[in-house]
Parts: sequence; C-alpha cells; structure tokens
Amino acid sequence: MKAADIMTTKVCTINTLATVAEAIALMKDKRVRSLIVEPSEDGAYGIVTETDIIYKVASQDRDPNSIMVYQIMTKPCIVVNPDLDLKNVARLFAETGIARAPVIQKQLLGMISTTDLIMKSNVTQPTASNNLSAKIHQTMLHNRVAADLQSEIEQECEAAWDAVEET
Repeated sequence: MKAADIMTTKVCTINTLATVAEAIALMKDKRVRSLIVEPSEDGAYGIVTETDIIYKVASQDRDPNSIMVYQIMTKPCIVVNPDLDLKNVARLFAETGIARAPVIQKQLLGMISTTDLIMKSNVTQPTASNNLSAKIHQTMLHNRVAADLQSEIEQECEAAWDAVEET
C-alpha cells in the first residue's frame, strides 16, 4: 500500500496571515489537529499543529489574537510523496518525530498521519495464508495429542490384558 491509498483527502488549509485564534477556531470547527498553511511566494507549504499552539502560544501566555500563523508554524514542512509505501512513511515519521504530513505532488493532495497508518493500513491484519497456516498448525498439534492419547490407551489395554492373562 502507498500513502495515496490511506491519506485523508479533505484537508483544512489556512493562510499564513491568519491569527492563531482563527486557526484554533478552524481546528475546533473541523475537528482536526493540524492545518496545512497555504504556500506563500516561495511555493513551500507549512503546517501548524495543536502542539505548536500549546507550546508556542498557550504555554507562554501569548494572545492568540495577536500572533499570526506564520510566526508559529513549521515551514517548510516535511511532505510525503503519494507513491511512498507505508513502511517508508512510518520510517519517515519515526526518524523525524512527526505525527502527520501533507501529501504533495505538485499540489496538495491530502494528509497522512500516524492514525491513518494504524487505522487504515493492513499492517496488523493477518493474511488469509497466515490464518490457514495457524489452523493447520493447531490441527496438527491436536492430532498429535489425540494420537499420543490413543497410543497411551492402547498400551494400558495391552497391560490390562497381560495382567488378565497372567491370572
């Protein structure tokens, strides 16, 4: 699977000149944890996350109405190619410590997050062949136990007959 297969396509964007208060309102309204910041003249996208707001505004007791998005956003942000396979997306996230990134190929196509990787990928789902292998293995173990029990019963029967014949 590739990033394009599991990315969220409805992405909320915001202008660099918007206030942090506007960003907060948009995040609450859309129920998202981050906003992609529209590119400026240089063409690079940015990202503003709830963590940026907490660490750079709320924790410092700054007024969100007087702080602009461009002052706290990450720019340029790490982007993901839509053709990148999920293992490499996970590796990118792990190596950079990010939890989400825009999916861009000439233009903004979507957003991918750690939640997408867990909830939408088949990383933890066993394959049909794995299920079949597990069932075969379990059946073989059961048959061995049954065969061992049968052998034990046969040995006890022989011993019992030997004891009967001796008397």
